[in-house]
Amino acid sequence: MIPDEVIMNKIFLVRGQKVMIDSEIAELYGVETRRLNEQVKRNSERFPENFMYQLTKDEYDNLLSQNATSSWGGRRKLPFVFTEHGILMLANVLKSDRAIKMSIRIIEVFIKIREMFLTHKDILIKLEKIQDSLAEHDNNILVIFEYLKQIEKEKQEQFDQENRKRIGYKNYEKENE
Repeated sequence: MIPDEVIMNKIFLVRGQKVMIDSEIAELYGVETRRLNEQVKRNSERFPENFMYQLTKDEYDNLLSQNATSSWGGRRKLPFVFTEHGILMLANVLKSDRAIKMSIRIIEVFIKIREMFLTHKDILIKLEKIQDSLAEHDNNILVIFEYLKQIEKEKQEQFDQENRKRIGYKNYEKENE
């Protein structure tokens, strides 16, 4: 049995969808990539755009650079990628026992990933609320410090006026009056 982590490492985010590359799926299903793509062409009505599509050159180069590997190297054509639904449909097209079993495993991993995202989303929402609350507290603390500085400045000015030594000549006329 292939560990979940191995399958998860073969799932990528392209065009906002979680997908797997045809050669990676073929490896898991125990067939040649060529054979997998032949079956897809023979059953093209089962694979609409939201099940499967071909990567652009930029997308393919981006995947290669992100993974710092050329395990998909030596290709003459840009690879196809399959969404969760496309992977399930592949099992129906290939019909081998291994393809069916691997398809089920892959779908289970997709479900785990979805659940992880939902769990993380809840945590992120809570963290955002805490962050907003802290930002509000920070603003309130800054306002308090500004008031304290203002009060301290006023006290200092008052103290300076009361205890200020007069320098210069005394005006005797005003004192004698």
